[in-house]
Amino acid sequence: MRDGGRESIRNESDNGLSNSRGTVAMARTGDPHSASTQFFINHVDNGRSLDFGARGPNEWGYSVFGTVLEGMDVVDAIAAVPTGNAGGMQNVPVEPVTIVSATVVQP
Repeated sequence: MRDGGRESIRNESDNGLSNSRGTVAMARTGDPHSASTQFFINHVDNGRSLDFGARGPNEWGYSVFGTVLEGMDVVDAIAAVPTGNAGGMQNVPVEPVTIVSATVVQP
């Protein structure tokens, strides 16, 4: 699958990282290896439903690849934005939400 002209990546949800509050993970379709350009920030602990094996033995989850180190107050503010239905999707922000800046910090 391609999204925005980019090749999909192999699902790495079996990397031992959990979808806990403040982690950043790849969004995907029902195809576990379809992630390419979209991501989400876990606002709550979602390990029981989004981690590798959460839905059954060897079932793919959502690949965690980062953590919010500062600015969870901003994540909380985004989560509080009113949502509705749009384009056949649920829980879409009524007004667009734009992340203006993010910094990658290497360990």
